[in-house]
Amino acid sequence: MADKQKDIRTVSVFSGAGGLDIGAINAGAHVIWANDMMKEACQTYRANIGDHIVCGDINEKMKELEGLSDISLVIGGPPCQGFSVAGKMDANDKRSQLIWSYLSVLDMLRPRAFVMENVKALGTLKKWEGTRDLLIQSMRKIGYSVNFMVLNAKDFDVPQARERIFIVGFRGDAAIVPDLYKMIGPYRKQAKTVREVLLTLDRAGTGNNQDRCRAKITLAQHPVLRKTPYAGMIFNGLGRPLRLNSYSATLPASMGGNKTPIIDENELYHQAEPWVDAYFERLVKDPKAPVNTVVPDYIRRITVAEAALIQTFPRDYQFQGSQSMKYTQIGNAVPCNLGKAVVKMVIDVLNGKSQIIRSCQTLSLEFD
Repeated sequence: MADKQKDIRTVSVFSGAGGLDIGAINAGAHVIWANDMMKEACQTYRANIGDHIVCGDINEKMKELEGLSDISLVIGGPPCQGFSVAGKMDANDKRSQLIWSYLSVLDMLRPRAFVMENVKALGTLKKWEGTRDLLIQSMRKIGYSVNFMVLNAKDFDVPQARERIFIVGFRGDAAIVPDLYKMIGPYRKQAKTVREVLLTLDRAGTGNNQDRCRAKITLAQHPVLRKTPYAGMIFNGLGRPLRLNSYSATLPASMGGNKTPIIDENELYHQAEPWVDAYFERLVKDPKAPVNTVVPDYIRRITVAEAALIQTFPRDYQFQGSQSMKYTQIGNAVPCNLGKAVVKMVIDVLNGKSQIIRSCQTLSLEFD
């Protein structure tokens, strides 16, 4: 295993707490250099993966890459708040510009392949089509066959319905457009439910499940109702109940306060009917009824350990920094198992275990 890992010399940028890197390492990558500018994320990475992470702005660390050679793979997820529908969707947001820093790393290192992760909006919204197409065209211009795919983490052994774009490229004939959806097919794996995953932990506040979120849970005075109690806004804040017998919604980086998802311990540990279902039915019957119900004490927010498992971090992963920063690192991360699937697909091509499947797309190579 060690020899195979050394064959896939990998550089990781915008590494965060290491979610994508853990996946890549489990897929066979040997990460020799990593970078992030969040101090706490670098501390987490160093404590769990290694001291090869360099903390600071990637644009100020480019010189450190000049001495690296024979790089097989570059991976990374540039900050996505500028593209995200959860943010301001501002093309001038400095974080939106970091995709071009990623491109600069590719241009400098010329790896055999690369994987770039970002929010779904970059792959699906008309607003960002021009930006995405310019980025991909630029990648082709420096010698890569490139395409993108939007994947849902729940299809890759992650108990979370988290959709993300992956832009993947292979050094070689830039006129080839890989059919990534066909190529990723064999790496799909149905995820366990949230219940199955969380029941592997100790009860909240004990053993391996410490760091309880203390943000108070109160009922919204003016609830926003949708088709189910798992959407809309029944509680104050944006934290919503988890579907224990299904998959979590996307875990946000803003967890730690009233945006932290909510869990029913009676349902989780005792198979009881969800309290929120009965309350929702009451609201549906009379939406204008005064809110005078007290939230029972077995309704709580998910812990750091639970959030980390939903992102498929190893159970013994040690996050550094304040509780708020731990939640932020987890919410910002690429789910480890999703990263593993995508990187394994790429490494199998690099090792000759599989081939690039050509898409039926036509491609013009007339660069501006």
